[in-house]
Amino acid sequence: MQKRRLGPCVTFFPQPATLIATRDSAGVANLMMASWVGIVSKTPPTIGVSLHHGRQTYVNIKASGGFSVNVVPAELAVAADLCGVASGRRVDKLAATGLQLEAGVHDDLPLVVESPLNLECRYRDEMILGEYRLVFGEIVEIHARDAAFDAAGNADIRQFDPLVYLGGLREYWSLGAKVADAYQAGLALLPKAGE
Repeated sequence: MQKRRLGPCVTFFPQPATLIATRDSAGVANLMMASWVGIVSKTPPTIGVSLHHGRQTYVNIKASGGFSVNVVPAELAVAADLCGVASGRRVDKLAATGLQLEAGVHDDLPLVVESPLNLECRYRDEMILGEYRLVFGEIVEIHARDAAFDAAGNADIRQFDPLVYLGGLREYWSLGAKVADAYQAGLALLPKAGE
């Protein structure tokens, strides 16, 4: 396979499309679109979010000690994009997008109602990376759309319809069909017992 060198940059995809919801010291809510997000530990359950130190979201996290990570369904691509291109210091993103917030169960953390998956997080630590801060949030609760589960508790991922961001290309895409079962499909490549 022939490949092209792109040099050091942030072209990496897909990345999750999420809305980070925070409150400032006066309790005013803000939303920010973030794709530099990922699970970094299982014990304790921890997520990492990379934020520019000048963002209102970063200031709010430091002031309040918490935030939520809200998965963006594909149908909300336009609203989520506005939350990434407009500053919370100048724009009321909730009014502009029509998105709604509800209180989580821990520390009144704001959750995006329209999001099918919300993670409530407490600020734990951060790492300085140039002008960015890799903020670590311990996941203290997860809320998932009830309609996505059958009577046996199995989830139908189509109910979540997560939006993904293609970093470097500046495009949003929805996911396609399931292609394999994790922790199972690769076992077919191992030799069978007795071979």
